Amino acid sequence: MAAAGDPWPGRWNADGLRDVVRDYALETLADPDAVLVVDETGFLKQGKASCGVARQYTGSAGKITNCQIGVFLAYVSRHGHALIDRGLYLPKAWTDDPARRAAAHVPAEVGFATKPRMARVMVERAIAAGVPFSWVAADTVYGVGEIEMALRRAGRGYVLGVTGAHEFNSWIGKPPVAGTAEEIAKDLAPAAWRRLSAGEGTKGPRLHDWAYLELADLEADEYVEGATGLWTRGLLIRRHLADGELAYFTTWCPAGTPIETLVAVEGRRWAIEDAFETAKNELGLDHNETRSWRGWHRHVSLVMLAFAVLAVTRHRANEAVEQTPPRMSRMSAPSSDGPSRRSGASPSASPSARSTRLSSSPGPLGVARIRRVLNART
Repeated sequence: MAAAGDPWPGRWNADGLRDVVRDYALETLADPDAVLVVDETGFLKQGKASCGVARQYTGSAGKITNCQIGVFLAYVSRHGHALIDRGLYLPKAWTDDPARRAAAHVPAEVGFATKPRMARVMVERAIAAGVPFSWVAADTVYGVGEIEMALRRAGRGYVLGVTGAHEFNSWIGKPPVAGTAEEIAKDLAPAAWRRLSAGEGTKGPRLHDWAYLELADLEADEYVEGATGLWTRGLLIRRHLADGELAYFTTWCPAGTPIETLVAVEGRRWAIEDAFETAKNELGLDHNETRSWRGWHRHVSLVMLAFAVLAVTRHRANEAVEQTPPRMSRMSAPSSDGPSRRSGASPSASPSARSTRLSSSPGPLGVARIRRVLNART
């Protein structure tokens, strides 16, 4: 609890709650083949006082506007998805202005960090916490630079967006490829393209044409000491069926990984968009009226907790439905010579089925642990 006379009596540790949310989500959603997805979303604001606010581009509005930008890390597995990390992006106009920093209570240790640097820190934090995953996916903001090398050294695969101007070259043992991603795509033969689904969408399979070029095979121990096996660097290209629009991705994966796997990893990026939409529309992610650094991170961490509870509840409810035997229809009910439909032999819902439904509620969040986090002083 806060000490008597503490000038911040309601203060609690937002980063501690972030870690609780991550651990709670993983108790249900964990899978070794999971994908970490990095993305950002905007928070439209009026005025200049809210921490990190500036005129900057946000995909939420599709333009440059007055807003805050939050960078997020989502955990996406076959069991569901949840937001497990977050950070408020501070433009240099904020980090270089002591008066604005003080007014918004920005911690002294927080300096300027690019969005890719923020993403790398989040991924490394997940690795340090033992989060099980095999892949990282992100769009073009995060697709080049230090995050690539960090993932190679961690022995994790990636499918990261790049622009058409990004240069690619093949090495010895691979078909000759050189030039920008856009130039390479233009020279591909029709047979190089395959129509594949990146996953189920609201209107069915999300079909695109895809091409994959292996560029180099490298020994794992070049990046991870003592590791064995070959890893392949490649270029994945997606073509929209309606307008032919192209998107490009740099890839890193164990040698022999099929294109279907890479397409599926890229397709997992939709989950973070779903998380943003749900968190804003249903949980008030963008209804934050605080102006401080701490206020933003507290609000967002609480919304992440609510979203994680929904994700766990959904997964357990779906599991319960799958495990519950189908109810007997009137047409298939036993004849009068057999057990009565009202007898214990064929109840409308067996005790085991009822207990399964009851157990579909989210597991304990560790109330004592959360209370310790909320009472901890930052």
